[in-house]
Amino acid sequence: MHRSYAAIRRAGAITPATPAGYRFRRMGEGVSIAFPPGAIFGEPWIEIGDHTLIGERVSLSCGMGPGLDLGPDSILRIGGSCSIGRGSHIVAHQSIDIGDHVFTGPYVYITDQNHVYDDPDIPIGRQWPRNSPVSIGSGSWLGTGAVILPGTTLGRQCVVAGGAVVRGEFPDHSVVAGVPARRVRGYSPELGWHSPVPLDV
Repeated sequence: MHRSYAAIRRAGAITPATPAGYRFRRMGEGVSIAFPPGAIFGEPWIEIGDHTLIGERVSLSCGMGPGLDLGPDSILRIGGSCSIGRGSHIVAHQSIDIGDHVFTGPYVYITDQNHVYDDPDIPIGRQWPRNSPVSIGSGSWLGTGAVILPGTTLGRQCVVAGGAVVRGEFPDHSVVAGVPARRVRGYSPELGWHSPVPLDV
């Protein structure tokens, strides 16, 4: 049974050489999306760089649903040599850009769209959502269960603590933690890793 399931997983993986891989705008050399995948649609607007590994049950989506025309440009870009942990969801509508060598723990959620509640008389789920681009710098690590909300920009080599809920802009070499997430450590050549002064929080 275990040998059979291992063979099924190998056969079910999505790679550049499989028919499902051809649907992506770009799927680089050595990319593998593990079987079973999560919800995957909007592949013509998804780019994945070389040697990136995507765990099982990871959802990658562009737009509200399959079959939409989302325009001429890529919407979701994942760099090279990344590792996306199992059960994670990356939900793009306008722009999510993930740099090279980004690693995530399992069950990370990244989105560039959120519901709004501007009109108090209309159910929130029926109000038109609002988009804001997301950028995650190369070399960053996102811990288990982290949530990256619309409008977030993480610089290079940032660490996001497990369970953090992140919105806002954080410079290179930031450690962010909490709900809502705050910058709890930073790096400079003069001080090394240090806690930021209060004005930097």
